[in-house]
Amino acid sequence: MPTSTSAPPPAAAPATRGGPPTGRRRLARPAVLLLALALLVVAAVLSLAVGSREVPLGTVVEALRGGAAGSQDALVVRELRVPRTLLGIVVGVALGLSGALMQALTRNPLADPGLLGVNSGAAAAMVTAVGVLGLTSRLQLVWAAMLGAAVVAVVVYLLGASGRGGATPVRLALAGTAVSAALYAYTSAQVLLDARTFDRFRFWRVGSLAGHDVAVFWQMLPFFAVGTALALTQARALNALALGEDSGRALGAHLTRTRVLTALAVTLLCGAATAAAGPIAFVGLAVPHLVRALTGPDQRWVLPLSCVAAPTLLLLGDVLGRVVVRPGELEVSIVTALLGAPVLVALVRRRRLAQL
Repeated sequence: MPTSTSAPPPAAAPATRGGPPTGRRRLARPAVLLLALALLVVAAVLSLAVGSREVPLGTVVEALRGGAAGSQDALVVRELRVPRTLLGIVVGVALGLSGALMQALTRNPLADPGLLGVNSGAAAAMVTAVGVLGLTSRLQLVWAAMLGAAVVAVVVYLLGASGRGGATPVRLALAGTAVSAALYAYTSAQVLLDARTFDRFRFWRVGSLAGHDVAVFWQMLPFFAVGTALALTQARALNALALGEDSGRALGAHLTRTRVLTALAVTLLCGAATAAAGPIAFVGLAVPHLVRALTGPDQRWVLPLSCVAAPTLLLLGDVLGRVVVRPGELEVSIVTALLGAPVLVALVRRRRLAQL
C-alpha cells in the first residue's frame, strides 16, 4: 500500500522591487530622517560660524538674538552669513526636490533639474536683461532669470505635449534638450558680443550663495514654498507611475495631471534656485541616489529626505569652499561638483542605485 506523502509547503513569494518596506526598513526610515535633520542643523551652525573670518559660537548666538551691537563679528553674522545660510537652505531644498522629481517623472536615473531647459531659460533671460534691457539691479536680474526659466519650461512642455501620445518622459527630455541647445547658442552669442554682459554673466554662471542680501531670500520664498508643497503632494502618484503607465492608470493615477503638476513644481523650484544662486551642479543629480540607497524607491520618503539631505550637502560644500582657499573663497558649485561626482561614481560601482 503506497504511503501518502504530504504536499510540500508552497514556496515563499519572492520580494518584489518597490514593494512594501520590511519592518527593519520601516523603522530605519524615521531614524534616517531624524539623523538628516540633525546634520542639517549642524551644517547651518557651521555656515554661520565658519568662514574666512572665524566667529565664536557664543557670538553667533548673541548676534542671532540681536545683541553684540557694534561688533564686527555680529555684523558679519547678521548681514552676510544669515542671508547666505537661509538662501543655501531653500536652494538646497529646491535642487534636491527638483532632481528627485525629474528622475521619477522621466524614469531616468541621470535626469537633473536642467532637463526641462530651466537652467538654459534662466541664463538666456539673464543675458537679455543685461545686454539688451540694460538692467543692473540684482533683484531685477533674479526676477528676469525666474521669468525666463518659467517661460522656457512652458515652451518645453508644450513641445513635448504636441502630437499623438501627449507629454511622455522621452518627448519632454528631447524637447528640453533641443530648446537648451538653441538657448545655449543665443546666450553664447550675447556673452561674446558684449563685454559688460560677459562680466555680469560669468559670476552668475559659476553658481554661488555669496553676495546676496536677505531681500533675495524673501523674494524667492513664495516660489520655494509653493513648489515644495506641490512636489510633496505628488509622491503617491509618482509611486504609481513608477510601475508603468498602464499600471499607474489602474491604480488611479492621472498621468497628464501628475506630469503637469510635477513639471510645474520643478519649474518653480529649479527656476527660483537657479535665478537666485546660479546653476549649481550635481546636488539635484546625486542626492536622490543617496536617499534611495538608504530608504528605497518610495517617493513618500525620497522627496522629504531629499528636502533635508540636499541643503545639508549644499551648506557643507559652501563652508568647505570658504576655508580651503582662505582668505579667498571657492564657489559652492565647484565644491559640489568635486564632491558629487566621486559619490555618484562610487554608488554606481557598488550597484546601489535603487530602482526609481
